[in-house]
Amino acid sequence: MEDTKIIALFEARSEQAITALSTQYGSTCAKVAHNILGNPQDVEECLNDAYLAVWNTIPPQKPQRLLHYVCAIVRNLACKQYHAKTAQKRSTQYAVSLEELEGCLPSASSMERHWDSEAIAESLNTFLSGLDRNHRILFVRRYWQAESIEALAAHFGTSKHNISVRLSRLRKHLQRHLEQEGVFL
Repeated sequence: MEDTKIIALFEARSEQAITALSTQYGSTCAKVAHNILGNPQDVEECLNDAYLAVWNTIPPQKPQRLLHYVCAIVRNLACKQYHAKTAQKRSTQYAVSLEELEGCLPSASSMERHWDSEAIAESLNTFLSGLDRNHRILFVRRYWQAESIEALAAHFGTSKHNISVRLSRLRKHLQRHLEQEGVFL
């Protein structure tokens, strides 16, 4: 079903909207949530919360790209749930991918002193737009969707070592970009 039809179902407050959304994008959303949470029960809870959030926000929101809108909600909810449940434990792909980026991004206090979140987002968007398609996909799948190195290697048809090296180079490139932009001092 087309996004416009699903959005129309939400606007009409039809209960079929949730079913249509789940059918169309449920597996993608579940993958994003699973990469962060790693627990099927937590994933199910996250998806239910996300569907409720979409129900409560459409209308008045009318997203241009429904998949991006729903995935952003799922990711934000999964991150909140992850941090609530694992204050000290670091074992999921999400934690590993965050640790990889620690050397590239400024600390939260440093970011608050020098930049607002919109400026950082703009800088990251500039960085991503400067990458070729495969590197952009690799970066987003690893650091936004928290996909494992193994899954990325399978997707790109290469070795885990090759993916690790490419990610390392991307992080160094990101750090240089952020330094040039004045985000990472």
